[in-house]
Amino acid sequence: MPSASSVLRLARAVVFATVCGAVSAGGHALAGGGPVPFEVYLAGVLAALGLAYLIDGRERGPAAVLTAAIGTQMVLHQLFERLAPAAGAGAGHGHPAPGMALVHLTVAALTAWWLHRGERALWLMIRLYAGPPPLIRLLAAAPAEFATPLWRPVTSDLPVRSDRTVSGAIHRRGPPGGPGHVG
Repeated sequence: MPSASSVLRLARAVVFATVCGAVSAGGHALAGGGPVPFEVYLAGVLAALGLAYLIDGRERGPAAVLTAAIGTQMVLHQLFERLAPAAGAGAGHGHPAPGMALVHLTVAALTAWWLHRGERALWLMIRLYAGPPPLIRLLAAAPAEFATPLWRPVTSDLPVRSDRTVSGAIHRRGPPGGPGHVG
């Protein structure tokens, strides 16, 4: 597996952390937890960014992306729940209901699928554009002797007249007529 450069690793980690953070913060707000303060959101995304950068050295398969997405979603859920609790949330708010866990797993699976598709597309482009295309390799290996073509383009010695119109041409202006229109 090819190793990613630092810039590519950082870009991939930023996408992963931002998507996971946005999904978790959005889910937190929609589930009644209220909006996540920007500082809390930023702290969660930066933590996810650091972890994603550490494990992001090469292309990952769907199982690795799914595991990372589920783990990140759960950690961000706990972080948002503790640092941005809902207004009026009781002591029981810290214990997620089975429905909440199912929603997190479903959203994490969809997010992981989407991120993995992007990951595959990115690595495909890297592999395709990393080296010269196969045709260029063939031409580079071929001898440099090229024969001139035996054919020549056909040209007419007749003058072109611009004052004549083609007899079969139809000249119409405006939109086409309705259903009963006869042209």
